[in-house]
Amino acid sequence: MLLTDHVITVPLDHDQADGPTIEVYAREIAAANGRDLPYLVYLQGGPGFEAPRPSSRPMSPAWLERALEDFRVIMLDQRGTGRSTPYGDPGPDAAADARRLTHFRADAIVRDAECLREHLGARRWSLLGQSFGGYTALHYLCAAPDSLREVLFTGGLPPVGRPVDEVYSAAYDAMRVLNRRYHRRFPHDAARLRELLDRCDAGEVRAPGGEPISRRLMRTIGHHLGMDGGAENVHHVLELDFASPAFRHDVAEMLPFGSRNPIYAVLHESSYADGGATRWSADRVQRGDFAGDSLLLTAEHLYPWHFEDVPGLRPYREVAQALAKHEWPRLYDADVLAQVDVPCAAIIYADDPYVIRRFSEETADLLPGLHRWLTDEYLHNGLRTDGNHVLDRLLTLARG
Repeated sequence: MLLTDHVITVPLDHDQADGPTIEVYAREIAAANGRDLPYLVYLQGGPGFEAPRPSSRPMSPAWLERALEDFRVIMLDQRGTGRSTPYGDPGPDAAADARRLTHFRADAIVRDAECLREHLGARRWSLLGQSFGGYTALHYLCAAPDSLREVLFTGGLPPVGRPVDEVYSAAYDAMRVLNRRYHRRFPHDAARLRELLDRCDAGEVRAPGGEPISRRLMRTIGHHLGMDGGAENVHHVLELDFASPAFRHDVAEMLPFGSRNPIYAVLHESSYADGGATRWSADRVQRGDFAGDSLLLTAEHLYPWHFEDVPGLRPYREVAQALAKHEWPRLYDADVLAQVDVPCAAIIYADDPYVIRRFSEETADLLPGLHRWLTDEYLHNGLRTDGNHVLDRLLTLARG
């Protein structure tokens, strides 16, 4: 692989060109004989995660080998992540921090990408959007469709115009199904899980740093149920001695929201908001069977108490509170999407608890040039577990 670094300077607020600036980093990857191939931009899931770092033995990420046959790949560190100017510790003014972070959503990422495209001298390029990256790609189709050759979505066709409360309600329904499926597969784990959660209530379960892990925080390990291999990960951690160092380490690694990527927590609900304020939607629409001393595991449901129960997130509590009240602009325009003339393909995972199937199919119906692949062969991370096959089929579909 031939690797080339690109760093560009962009406005923090693209509508204020003479205001503060940040840097955006991207790594260009080409095969030895692929220096002149067209570009494919990878838009990472998240929000708040940098692009994956490439390795060659075995080639990683899993789809990269197939991609390099047809493309030079651009691994974009979305603003605030990786080698782009990071969003770090919050400042003394939470309201100012929140205002700054309103410029870190998909709309700003698309404008960063357009600056990078112009910097590289590319007339058009292709997109591969995973999860939140697919949400960003759909906004790209609304904002700058003439810049795109083809767009591929993997578990990332977002709902268009749906209130955020509908999205989170549907996510709880999907998790209810995955919980039942888990306990059918591992029928003895219910007793182990009940014992573990009772120990959490008694303050007996602690993270490696000594902090107690609450029942409600422990239940968020259920986000693994939405991933290929995730049910096995939950089962294996429940096999361990709950007092052992191995358990403390492994369960801490399984919790979804932490301080390494604070944007993932503080901006998480905003990624589902196609307009309006979220006002802690996941917490407000939580059903009774998920509340209190429930044994049901939750997924990427962010709650206000995350900023109490996770020590590394406590400094961001007021920032998150301010963002929960923020009125977000619309990201998608159904009328524009209905007129877009860009070849697209999407894999829609039938049992995905993060990107709900029926909403994705509604969005697929809007795009005249989109070919869909509906499957229950994978869960949300199919691109990671079988990347070359998934990418190859999406390219075949997009190209007719």
